Amino acid sequence: AMHEGHVVSAQELKVLLQPLFTQNSRNLVLFLQDRLSIDDFTYLSESSGSKNPFQNEILQSSPSSLVLPAVDCEATRYLLSILQESGDWKLTNVTNLNVSQLDVNASEPNLLVIQLQPLLSHLTQYVELHIFLFTDKIIGRVTMDLQERGIHFSVIYTAVRPSRISRRTDVVAELRRQLLAVEEEDSISYLPLNVTTGNYTCILFYASNFSLEANSSVFIDLTNATFVTQDVNISASECSDSNTTLSLKYTNPVNGISSLEIRFLMTNKFYEGSARKWSTLDSVEIIQDGEKFATFNVSVISAPAEYSFHCQLVGTSNLYPARLIPSNNEAKNWDVSISRFQIQGFNIENNQFSYASDCTGFFTPGIWMGLITSIILLWILTYGIHMIMQLTTNSRFDDPKGPALSVPETE
Repeated sequence: AMHEGHVVSAQELKVLLQPLFTQNSRNLVLFLQDRLSIDDFTYLSESSGSKNPFQNEILQSSPSSLVLPAVDCEATRYLLSILQESGDWKLTNVTNLNVSQLDVNASEPNLLVIQLQPLLSHLTQYVELHIFLFTDKIIGRVTMDLQERGIHFSVIYTAVRPSRISRRTDVVAELRRQLLAVEEEDSISYLPLNVTTGNYTCILFYASNFSLEANSSVFIDLTNATFVTQDVNISASECSDSNTTLSLKYTNPVNGISSLEIRFLMTNKFYEGSARKWSTLDSVEIIQDGEKFATFNVSVISAPAEYSFHCQLVGTSNLYPARLIPSNNEAKNWDVSISRFQIQGFNIENNQFSYASDCTGFFTPGIWMGLITSIILLWILTYGIHMIMQLTTNSRFDDPKGPALSVPETE
């Protein structure tokens, strides 16, 4: 038991995890997310009703468990290094979220690291709930596979940094500045992918999260391979003044898929209505193993030819402001999710993105409601003033001292 507000340090975390390193069966499964806080469990469990995203029985059925409400960011950031230093583990990075094909030797220590779907920034409660539902399904699937194979194991579910940082007024200002500085530092982690022809850059592409899901079962995270390690072949990309194709080819992105190619097809046309050229992302294609061909039509992804295009969320979900709409049957088997999407295929200067045209329009629903309400109230005011101006007074008045006033009917 820990007192309220206590943050577990790296040294304390080592001591608490020591039983994992001394037990006979040393098989450890690390589910690692990018952001997670204890509030995610309490808040979503209370507000989701019947769709509780944390119904997995692995915690209740285990002989022992440990819940740490708050752990130092430095400790969780380097948790994988701490685990590797604590024993001679056989490290296995699981990307297809299915351990049934893994050769797990229970006689030696095994460390399975499973990277979960990242949580995007500024998500609605509905989207966040469904991401955690998918995460809970993954944890249940992996642990069930291990149990059916008779492998004894321990599970750690944590994240690199918290999803909710307290903004309490009694926190020291210096500490608060440090927390904000860490967030800003994490948000800028890599440069955009660039395609060059000769000495000139003709395509720029960036995303903080670039992931796909095939057949609602195989999760493919292409973020690191595209932007960090750049383990991607872009030689098939093409550039011209009117048409540009960004081709991303991956070799063995996950078990079961030998090759994967993703194409972004863009055009640059002159439109008489606006008297200027516009660049448009017309379609996205996914080619699996050189045979399965999926095509998506694209909505709301266009910008003036001199600008880049930016959108916080792009994908196949109906909740995203910019959507990829399946145009053939094969495309219905894929789910695409791209966060902080930015692309430019024409008129690139100094190897940098130009001013970005965002997918969110200036007139948001709130602005429209405010304008409509103001117009209705203004109309009521105008009508009231008009009616008051139509009021007239009598031209004759009755004098009590004189004869009675007689007004003929003709008047």
